[in-house]
Amino acid sequence: MTIVAVADTGPLIHLAEIDALDLLTAIDELLIPDTVYEELEEGGIPTELSDLEWERIEVVDPIESSAELDAGERAALAVAHEREDTVFLTDDLAAREFAQDQNIEVHGSIGVIALAYHRDIVPSSEAASLMRSLQTETSLFITDAIVERGIELLQPNSE
Repeated sequence: MTIVAVADTGPLIHLAEIDALDLLTAIDELLIPDTVYEELEEGGIPTELSDLEWERIEVVDPIESSAELDAGERAALAVAHEREDTVFLTDDLAAREFAQDQNIEVHGSIGVIALAYHRDIVPSSEAASLMRSLQTETSLFITDAIVERGIELLQPNSE
């Protein structure tokens, strides 16, 4: 199964903070809207991003929402909404809830790590360690329950 995903800024930053940006190779086609790239530029583009294959795309008509979504989230959501079977990558709760309301498949940094495990890019012990690192070593607020749920995804038959 081919996985196409459009990224918001959060997962790119948080995975870079734990030196795990390379796990995005688990995604077959990674799309990064111009707006998200510009947000990354403000904080400094993670150097590992240049090691990945991804496509920078222009979003002419970002999603309008009453939810508190930033420009990058709205641009990425527009791509996910427009292209069927495109996964939206975000670590933002409001963006996640909006995507789910729109029937858009959504995953965060934990989901990227789990996918990398299921695609044999990283062993389960390292994946679990990376999930814990998201909580302790990054700017991402993540609860113990979410980390533990992520670790449960590392079981051989979980999806």
